[in-house]
Amino acid sequence: MVYSGGKVAGAVFLIAVTQFVLGLIIAEALYPSYSVSDNYISDLGVGPSSIVFNSSVFLLGLLLLIGIYFLRHTTDFKTVNMLLVLMAAGAMGAGVFTKDFTIAHGALSSMAFLFAGLSALASFKVVKKPLSLISIVLGAMALGALALFSCGLITSGSLTSNIAYDSIFFLGLGPGGMERMIVCPALMWLAGFSGYLVAQQER
Repeated sequence: MVYSGGKVAGAVFLIAVTQFVLGLIIAEALYPSYSVSDNYISDLGVGPSSIVFNSSVFLLGLLLLIGIYFLRHTTDFKTVNMLLVLMAAGAMGAGVFTKDFTIAHGALSSMAFLFAGLSALASFKVVKKPLSLISIVLGAMALGALALFSCGLITSGSLTSNIAYDSIFFLGLGPGGMERMIVCPALMWLAGFSGYLVAQQER
């Protein structure tokens, strides 16, 4: 049986999300005394869990690009595709340039965060309800958390340091907790979007 490009893309996107979530969990387990609240997600990329985490982040971006390739002829998703390409580039870059490369890693991870949230918002116009409404909520959550996370980094002095300092902008979640408030809604949207693509009728 021959599947449409959209169905293949949806399956690849789901694999991308699944392997990253599992990689994140494994990396957290391998990192001694890792704190979801007090440590950045990117701390996993420079410790004993670095191989697992960096490979998973890079693979996330690579699989996104593969999925986008299968969606390239679907004009309805043109804007979403472009935003996902930028998200994928940021993810792959963050997997290569780890936290040790402070400026590059910060820019690339912020790029992935920003365009993940924007992708969710942009999909509102091309998916049906209720996913369109859910996409708005998840995209707004990711971007709102990104704004709070950025303000927290600036006001706490963490922006120019490898140490994660707490801030009132983290709302008691800590830097790692607020960072996950960016990542998790974006991943939830991508999983929902992948299911939407797989469930679409053949044209």
